[in-house]
Amino acid sequence: MVLELTALHWIYVLFIFLIIGFMVKKRDTSLVSIIGIFLLAIVATGSLSGSVSSVFNSFIYAITELLPTILVISIIVAMSRTLTVTGINDAMISPFARLIKTPALAYWTIGIVMMIISWFFWPSPAVALMGAVLLPVAVRVGLPALGVAVAMNLFGHGIALSGDFIIQAAPKLTADAADIPVSSVVQASIPLVIVMGVVTTVTAFYFLKRDMKNGKLKSSSSLEVELTKTSDPSLLTAGTKKLFALLIPVLFAADVAAMSILNLQGGDATALVGGTSIFILLLISLAAHKNKGLEKTTGYLIEGFQFGFKVFGAVIPIAAFFYLGDSGFTKIIGEFLPETSQGIVNDLGIALASVVPLSAEVGAVTLTAVGAITGLDGSGFSGISLAGSVAAIFSTAIGAGAATLTALGQIAAIWVGGGTLVPWALIPAAAICGVDPFELARRNLLPVTIGLIVTTIVAMFLI
Repeated sequence: MVLELTALHWIYVLFIFLIIGFMVKKRDTSLVSIIGIFLLAIVATGSLSGSVSSVFNSFIYAITELLPTILVISIIVAMSRTLTVTGINDAMISPFARLIKTPALAYWTIGIVMMIISWFFWPSPAVALMGAVLLPVAVRVGLPALGVAVAMNLFGHGIALSGDFIIQAAPKLTADAADIPVSSVVQASIPLVIVMGVVTTVTAFYFLKRDMKNGKLKSSSSLEVELTKTSDPSLLTAGTKKLFALLIPVLFAADVAAMSILNLQGGDATALVGGTSIFILLLISLAAHKNKGLEKTTGYLIEGFQFGFKVFGAVIPIAAFFYLGDSGFTKIIGEFLPETSQGIVNDLGIALASVVPLSAEVGAVTLTAVGAITGLDGSGFSGISLAGSVAAIFSTAIGAGAATLTALGQIAAIWVGGGTLVPWALIPAAAICGVDPFELARRNLLPVTIGLIVTTIVAMFLI
């Protein structure tokens, strides 16, 4: 049965294309997003005052959803500022600087380490750990902060999260929806994850090297400027700097051990890293500034929060619009979707799957499209159950390929929505590296698109 799409669905689709178009043209999307929110609200409710209120309420909803990320990024940035000012940063990176001497080594080392950590603890805490330790090294050897963010995105939020081989939260959701064993999805996803990962990371690295060579990509981020500033040598003795340079990695290593022992994942793991960063900030501030440590601590925190909200300010309107595609619509505007609706984004995915012909090739293309569409809400996980359900329908009609189609839909959804293309989903890496999240999304767009096309073609032969 073909799902009936309402005017709300088509308005949402229209503004998706408008927002993408403005992003491609490097224009600001806040006004377009706000108009989209207002139109959705007034078409749904017919109330002018209610629609105006919905714009404000959508901002509140978006800030509430993003607040944990804003907080941990602000704290990490505040801690990083203390490391730079006191010179501890230089002492910390000296061992890594001996090993990482070129931009290429920085890109692949950061990417691979990010992927390994993300397999066990998911990408958010991994981004914080990588930003604190290896980002300064990469910047010093000539890899722009944007390149660091790309590496962390593609290897962590892309490869590690889309496969999710260790924690297996993603394959569990898709496998249950497709009514097949989790092990089947994991096994089927291995070749697809490898193809997707190799194509995207190699393509992205090629574009980075090309743009660095021709001068289009330069070291210009606010964090890169901050990292190249000289420290105040009088704040700490050389011995104290070395002590902190040793203590900080030990504390973060203890976090990793605690995550493993206590089985902390996702938000819990991120909170542990954030709390550790607060105590590191306090210790350094008191040791370096002595009697002025109390005031300096507050000053560092204010700098961190200013940075965090400055980065997120441009993202909140567009995030508010896209949250309307999922459960946010009911919470912000109300119960105005059809009774059978599963949310605007999922409805669009179901409608697409119900009108295409059934074959192995079309099935692969459809699962990639459905996964990508459901990823537009910026979660990556909210729509993968739909991908599993659609895969079950196609595999039944085709007579094969249930696990491969399920894995393909999972990979497409998470690569798009889990943190490589949707601007507010990739904010952790962008903010830690001090780069524009929209610029990072544009940088990832072509490699991820090429990767999805190649992976979809490979899946056709595996069905």
